[in-house]
Amino acid sequence: MRGFRLSAYEQELKWLALVLGIMSTVAIVQDWDPWPMILGLPFCLIWIYCGWLHTERQLKWLNVLFAGLYVYGIARWLTVGA
Repeated sequence: MRGFRLSAYEQELKWLALVLGIMSTVAIVQDWDPWPMILGLPFCLIWIYCGWLHTERQLKWLNVLFAGLYVYGIARWLTVGA
């Protein structure tokens, strides 16, 4: 038996990323801090994974950058409360 392969669920992950992106946008418009960052982080992680699947360098590294910024923002929000 083969191990669990996340790549078999690539299309479902992309749909989940779409939902997370829409929810993050609504959170921005409604000014629901820190939800845009909390929803944006898994969005970026999904697209990092999809970029690694297909070696889409620009997509992958752009989302690595944004994921880092989201982690920084969430950590700052948790520690400073800003």
